[in-house]
Amino acid sequence: MKNDSPTNEWQTADPSILKMDANTFIELEHVVQSNYQNINGIVVVRNGCIAYENYFNGYSLNDTHHVASVTKSVLSALIGIAIDQGYIKSVNQKILDFFPEYVPDPADRKKREITIQHLLTMTAPYPFEDWREPLDKLCMQPDWITYTLDMIGQNGELGSFKYSTAGAHLLSAILTRSTGKSAREFANTHLFCPIGMQEIPNYKMEAFGFEDLFGNNVEGWVHDPNGYSTGGWGLTLSTRDMARFGLLYLKHGVWGNQSIIPQKWIEESTAWNANHYGYLWWLREEDGVRANLALGDGGNVICCISELDLVVSISSSFMMNANDRWTLIKEYIVPACIS
Repeated sequence: MKNDSPTNEWQTADPSILKMDANTFIELEHVVQSNYQNINGIVVVRNGCIAYENYFNGYSLNDTHHVASVTKSVLSALIGIAIDQGYIKSVNQKILDFFPEYVPDPADRKKREITIQHLLTMTAPYPFEDWREPLDKLCMQPDWITYTLDMIGQNGELGSFKYSTAGAHLLSAILTRSTGKSAREFANTHLFCPIGMQEIPNYKMEAFGFEDLFGNNVEGWVHDPNGYSTGGWGLTLSTRDMARFGLLYLKHGVWGNQSIIPQKWIEESTAWNANHYGYLWWLREEDGVRANLALGDGGNVICCISELDLVVSISSSFMMNANDRWTLIKEYIVPACIS
């Protein structure tokens, strides 16, 4: 029942055929409804086929969801594709190469040393404390890029982990400066459509308030006041398309007979390291299970577990302090794999 390229339609199969225990999924549903009320959809893919799929809170397979920081992992793939196609030289290219109009203070040497790799691995220096990024301040700026370039390089050490959504947005601008296309346009052509994901339409932003950038008005792929697709959040995907993207990583970037993302890029992106963070992918190992995860606020997840040929996508509505999805995956989905 292995399906190498579900470009148009997914294959579904009885869990037993895919060597999964259906009874565990019954338990899963009870746990979701009692402890994870903001989950809207779950898709479990094993050996390329859907073993389990369910929707909650009135959602269905055609609905899209704001996947928050899962957007970062998609952007990572786009940077890898752009490097492979020659638009960007390498991850070692200095970020200021892409903004020649920006002239930093001559004394600000640290800013001049920041590379694409620093942004991908969250190891560029910023003035804020880790996990205390003033994202609201970024969103009030008329020019997000200049604001971020002014901020980056201040305090902190080059090479030390510090999570930054503004840094991911710089990567989106670098992609556009290199290719002449927004991240949304580039993704549609080189990633989404080739693997059968829905094309993301262009919704013009009428305003840049909270609801427009993060809330109920988010649709398509949010962009900043200068038209750059948001690099750190703002993409909307269906739960099935989240699973497609995860499956592409499980398949080493190959879909059918077509190489979409270079295998070398995927290996670099998910190589184990002390920060447990690759190229905009979280890395986790527990009880002998190693997973690569695209994580978004509120509990949006794409989880890839290569050794089990398993992809889990979970779409959620935003809520504060959502219960950890890894616990759900570890306790109710991984044990469903019989072999």
